[in-house]
Amino acid sequence: MADMEKAKAYCERVLAEIIKRDPDQPEFHNTCKEVLGTITPVLAEHPEYEEACLLERFFEPERVITFRVPWVDDAGKVRVNRGFRVQMSSAIGPYKGGLRFHPSVNLSILKFLATEQILKNSLSGLPIGGGKGGSDFDPKGKSDCEVMKFCQSFMTELSRHIGPDVDVPAGDIGVGGREIGYLYGQYKRIRNAYEAGVLTGKGLSFGGSLARTEATGYGLLYFVECMLNDNGIGLKGKTVSVSGSGNVATYAIEKAYQLGAKPITCSDSNGYVVDPEGIDLALLKQIKEVERGRIKEYAERKEGAEYHEGCAGVWTVKADVALPCATQNELNLEAAQALVANGVVAVGEGANMPCTLDAIAYFQENGVYFAPAKAANVGGVSVSALEMSQNSERLSWTFEEVDQRLKDIMINSYKQAKDAAEHYGMPKNYLAGANIAGFQKVAAAMFAQGIV
Repeated sequence: MADMEKAKAYCERVLAEIIKRDPDQPEFHNTCKEVLGTITPVLAEHPEYEEACLLERFFEPERVITFRVPWVDDAGKVRVNRGFRVQMSSAIGPYKGGLRFHPSVNLSILKFLATEQILKNSLSGLPIGGGKGGSDFDPKGKSDCEVMKFCQSFMTELSRHIGPDVDVPAGDIGVGGREIGYLYGQYKRIRNAYEAGVLTGKGLSFGGSLARTEATGYGLLYFVECMLNDNGIGLKGKTVSVSGSGNVATYAIEKAYQLGAKPITCSDSNGYVVDPEGIDLALLKQIKEVERGRIKEYAERKEGAEYHEGCAGVWTVKADVALPCATQNELNLEAAQALVANGVVAVGEGANMPCTLDAIAYFQENGVYFAPAKAANVGGVSVSALEMSQNSERLSWTFEEVDQRLKDIMINSYKQAKDAAEHYGMPKNYLAGANIAGFQKVAAAMFAQGIV
């Protein structure tokens, strides 16, 4: 008991120091609170971690790079954006994490994402550390030429700080195949070398991996199915509400169908659609992937589908399983209360930390099975790491081989979270289990490597 109280006091002191040092970073504070609120039992078992200031080092990035990104738009006007790369932890492998291009990007969001990435990458079982980056550049409404110019300018600076064995970025919100192609082309031009393993999410013609596009959405459903099967419920025949309409949401919908469930919603930043017959996947892909259109157009083309303005209402739709796949903090306490009132049995995070802390607490208090992002959406970065392996071997694996490896990784991620939660007396608390399992591996590596 004394050890637990000492460990709790250590966590509280570290959190207070974080908030004092960076008072204007609420997103980062939230992820620190979440992690520190669950790993106390590990610290009680390892009092040597406090003496080594392990938590202080865990939550402080190894390196933060900030740079300007000048570029010229189609009208000949000079624009300037801000670029970032947060290299959070290399304890178990090279920094690995996506690049996000969105007006909301700031240091707080990137540090929160990079911290989550450390634990997520640890749970993948693959030798990759944690990082995140991006820019406040908004690719929406920009021409291909403007996006190319921005990406080339961005990579001109970023190229100094990355490499196949140093830091391997990937895509995230606002960074898809188009952007990755432009970024890699500029990197190759600057380095005068074909280092395919420096970026993941590449096109299949230049080192990309089959199943990478589908990986996060597919992996989410593999995790949720495993969780539900383990609790005697199953996924087959369940209705599913999904937010978002990007890669994660689209391929979560696709895999949900393959596993016998019926997804009935999707959304974008303007609103959401409800299709009681089940989302028409071909139509969704045509609108979002081919035409780069808005989700409102789905209801205009599909008889029986309804469009509603605003995103939050998607969680008022009655469904058995909810999969937030859009962005962080999209599902708050009010939304959680609506889902529970409508009988939701499970929530699986496809986006990065889409549920607020009070929403998560409400789900857990009401017996809803909760699959946290750091364990449930590890599929994307896992297949990115598999892409790195293929690049190193100069080989390409089949879709089926990658997909089977992905499924195995997701089942293992679930088992790690489950086993850790049970070991520390918190059965069914997969959030605590994921934090503990991910942290244990990284902490052991950090302690073994000395004060660095």
